[in-house]
Amino acid sequence: MKIIKSDLHQIAVLAEQYPNDDLPEIAFAGRSNVGKSSFINSMINRKNLARTSGKPGKTRTINFYIINDSFRFVDLPGYGYAVASAKEKEKWAKIINTYLETRKNLAEIVLIVDIRHEPTSQDKMMYEWIIAMGYKGIVIATKADKISKGNWQKNTKIIRQKLGIKDADLVIPYSSENKLNAEKIWSIFKPILEKTKDQ
Repeated sequence: MKIIKSDLHQIAVLAEQYPNDDLPEIAFAGRSNVGKSSFINSMINRKNLARTSGKPGKTRTINFYIINDSFRFVDLPGYGYAVASAKEKEKWAKIINTYLETRKNLAEIVLIVDIRHEPTSQDKMMYEWIIAMGYKGIVIATKADKISKGNWQKNTKIIRQKLGIKDADLVIPYSSENKLNAEKIWSIFKPILEKTKDQ
């Protein structure tokens, strides 16, 4: 995929703040600090378009990034931030659920996990929701550069088993540092986006 232009299109909390057009969107869900923003930046060849932070819970809004004026990546607030108050967690959950349950532009939702760690119960709940809603069930296992290549297969197998994924091709190791498997991921995203446009 050739990225000609990309920009932050909209920051939203409420549904009425979402972009008002019919461009297809691929949304990214995952726990806090798992690398969603870094993944988006590296996929669209930008250093700091999606705001990243070493501190979990940084993304508290839904951030819409428009790419090539033809589709959007959507960065959802991270879940599972232990230090956040119950009230704060409830607020984030409501923001995420409203988008996922009402957004007609949503073409695919992708789960982002850290390849080094076993998925949490919240990851499992999110994955089961993704499947129940009829999406493909793509999982991007980030931070692959942090472990040896020899451990990729073992760690992705643990992710598959924990989430109940039978198709090994659905769990893709990725590194935002060296863009490992970026082309493979674009080859999966492209037909999803084209199919949505044709509908």
